[in-house]
Amino acid sequence: MESETHILLLPYPVQGHINPMLQFSKRLASKGLRVTFITTTSVRNSIQANASSCINFETISDGSEEVQTVETTYQTLERFKSKVSQSLAKLIERHNSSKYPPKFVVYDSFLTWALDVARQHGLDGAPFFTQPCVVNAIYYHAYQGAIQMPLDEGSSISLPSMPSLGINDIPSFLHDTGSYPDVSKLVVNQFSNLKDVNWLLCNTFDKLEDEGFE
Repeated sequence: MESETHILLLPYPVQGHINPMLQFSKRLASKGLRVTFITTTSVRNSIQANASSCINFETISDGSEEVQTVETTYQTLERFKSKVSQSLAKLIERHNSSKYPPKFVVYDSFLTWALDVARQHGLDGAPFFTQPCVVNAIYYHAYQGAIQMPLDEGSSISLPSMPSLGINDIPSFLHDTGSYPDVSKLVVNQFSNLKDVNWLLCNTFDKLEDEGFE
């Protein structure tokens, strides 16, 4: 008997984010859920679905096939958000008319806007954090303004449940903000709608990061 509980999963299209969510998809499918893993046109050639897979794969447009010139990081991120928002909405609308309409969207925590798309079409959603909880905690405190960047050489910061952290312990996107300003904004702003979600999904081992869950 096929499950009527249909979950959509939307990863951020880089390998380090795709792999953890793909493994999570397999876990969901092993529990009897119907799972659709959504890829975008920029990475579709790097993901090959196994014919015997218990996961359904679908590709939606991220606008990369229309790009004619070299983009800045800002342009890439803005184009991705605009195109994938539209493509995801169309996919949900199509599946809402199918035999197994989706119940929920799990999206990469970088894609905060995916929650708005899901709820506009009658679905709820939850962010999936692919990085360790300690790294996410550092980004969260940066979002809250508890970390003032850039750090001076030799200085340190103190955060709850963590040892003192020096500049070499901090993700480069934070202590070297001038090199990747748009990526720095992306990783910090993944917490911008945290109060709007009902669930948080983390790719980690609680026994290895007990304090990160406090």
